[in-house]
Amino acid sequence: MAIFKVLAYLSLIVVTLTPFFRRLALSGVGEYIGLLSDAGVGLLLLALLLWAPRPVRILLALLWAAFMIGANELAAAMNRLPTWQDLHYLTNADFVQKSASGFNFSAPGLVWPLAVTALLVALLPLARPRLRYSLPLLVVGVAILGLHTRLSLARDDLAVIPRHNALHWFVIDTFFAPPPLTAEELANFRLPPEYDRADFDGVPLIPTGKAKNVLIITLEGIPGLYHPEIRQAMGVGNYDKVTMTRLAESTPGAMLIPDFTVHSHQTIRGLYALLCGDFSKQSWSTAKAVELFGNPRRAEQCLPAQLAAQGWENHYLQGAGLAFMGKDRFMPLIGFHEVHGSEWFTEPNPYPFEWGAIDAVLFRGARAYIADLRKKEKPWMLTLLTVGTHQPYAVPDEIVANYPDRRAATVDQLDQALGQFIEDLRADGVLEDTLVVIAADESHGAEIGDWTSSWGMGMVLAPEGETLPRLKPGGYGLVDTEISILDYLGLPVPEEVVGRSFFRDYTSPREMIAFTASKRRRHTADNLRYECSDDGRCRVGKADSLLGPPPADFTRDEQGRRNPVFLIAGALDRKLLPKEGARVLNFADGEIRPLPEKIRSEWSDTLVGAQGLDFPANSRVHVTIRVKMLQAPPEGVQLKLILKMWEHTIHSIPLPEFPVLRAQEEGTVEFSFDNPEERRSFSFHLLGEGKDAVVQMEEFRVSVEI
Repeated sequence: MAIFKVLAYLSLIVVTLTPFFRRLALSGVGEYIGLLSDAGVGLLLLALLLWAPRPVRILLALLWAAFMIGANELAAAMNRLPTWQDLHYLTNADFVQKSASGFNFSAPGLVWPLAVTALLVALLPLARPRLRYSLPLLVVGVAILGLHTRLSLARDDLAVIPRHNALHWFVIDTFFAPPPLTAEELANFRLPPEYDRADFDGVPLIPTGKAKNVLIITLEGIPGLYHPEIRQAMGVGNYDKVTMTRLAESTPGAMLIPDFTVHSHQTIRGLYALLCGDFSKQSWSTAKAVELFGNPRRAEQCLPAQLAAQGWENHYLQGAGLAFMGKDRFMPLIGFHEVHGSEWFTEPNPYPFEWGAIDAVLFRGARAYIADLRKKEKPWMLTLLTVGTHQPYAVPDEIVANYPDRRAATVDQLDQALGQFIEDLRADGVLEDTLVVIAADESHGAEIGDWTSSWGMGMVLAPEGETLPRLKPGGYGLVDTEISILDYLGLPVPEEVVGRSFFRDYTSPREMIAFTASKRRRHTADNLRYECSDDGRCRVGKADSLLGPPPADFTRDEQGRRNPVFLIAGALDRKLLPKEGARVLNFADGEIRPLPEKIRSEWSDTLVGAQGLDFPANSRVHVTIRVKMLQAPPEGVQLKLILKMWEHTIHSIPLPEFPVLRAQEEGTVEFSFDNPEERRSFSFHLLGEGKDAVVQMEEFRVSVEI
């Protein structure tokens, strides 16, 4: 039995200190601050596991292993560590299932030691030693974390990942980050004009464009780093892990935009900035794409609605399903006439991919889609969104063996498919009368620096390619897409659309902002670059761009939370909120939804996309739901509403029961609740079941009064 006791102790040591040994093996002592974080957290956890009762020990060991594996996958996929705001992803079973499918882990050397030793901790009994045996570990762990804190604060110019264990950072972000600025704190602050107006002060590169059609190709997570000329123009010459050679070769006449910023993480936020000419949220609070449901006047100023008003026909096509992040409702709201996801494709994938159509299938389908559009007399805009480069990545195992990792293999698959698509469009004559904008929705970053999480792919193909520069100077971002397309077409720009045009040359430096990899970054018109973490600590130095390695003179800024970076971010985040009165969010407009015969998931079977909402403290919410049962079994259907905050069901808010509805009957429920404290990541789940049942969502309105 002694061998099992030794094995049990070894399992505890290995499961808690695997992150430390892995970092040491990969980086040596180069990431000494991160090593201190790994060691301190590991020793504290080891002390806790030694002393905890066996059921608690098993639970903690399994949770620790799962958290560290998940955090490493996020770091590999997006070059950032998890924060408490990421918990809402765990509540979406469909997202978790698709992202984790295939068990294609990026770091088996971390996964298997954690998984095996966590399992051994669960299986091998171990008597609890007296508390005094754990105290030395606690003291040493606390001392190490104290030293880490001092060194980490002194080197806050470094990225988060080299300085922190994932759980350590999660705790800091959850419990020690100051709250966001309130409306009262922002009351007397006015946004600098560069963030609040369309800038036409530049000299036009061309007169009104020749193209009548618009094609926007949105690439999932692709940084500008992957284009050989773009990275060379940005001074990155020592990166050869991934190169999109086929794209570069197929677009010799494209105008490249090297200094191209994506303003945040998350696809729906990037699409909002791209299509609506506004900065996405500089925080993790409710996405503006959701808040736009309460501001229809602003939705009418988004690019598709503006083109529709001028006679364009607007279409949206993506490889993934539409329900995730509510794109099935957001896209029609902003003016798309037809919106399609994975259900549109008839060509099967050549290999399994859980998210939907692989990129090659998407582009082959898009070619046929464009051929149909060209048969019509109306000008058109088509927006595409790829999904192949989303974890777990659309690439078979036999291909991965030829690349540094699975993501690199998938990017190469995208490169081949996109390059072929561009060549096909050229052969079809599409490029002769179509403006093509290629951009990333966000950036999954790279190991060369956390600033790459703000660096997106940006390029333009136009019939006037010979008169446009190959490399467009100046700083641009997703926010500039709408104004650029309207400027090219010679159409008026709505009053609330902001940004600069790709098709103009500007003499003054660009104001720019982004929130990625747990840092808010700002570049000023005075060529100053700020980087600020949530704790109010900022660095500032002279730089020509928001992007690129930190400046040599990156010194600490002493303004703290009153730094304009936080004020600008706070003001931008509140732009869509009403200045007074109620905020009204509409989540239904007559949609017809078939019901499952049996409810499978509260997340995937919900009838409305009313998730991820934030309600401020001292607010009151009023909910109105009105439905019509178009088809129902003889016994009728009784819908039910479930309220959740994060993954937890809320039972403290009394809810009325829905009536039993039979075919062609209507039902309405209304209720209100108060929010004495702020509620975050709040979700409404409207569910129903019945054989061959179909319901029409006539109204689902949420009014928030402060």
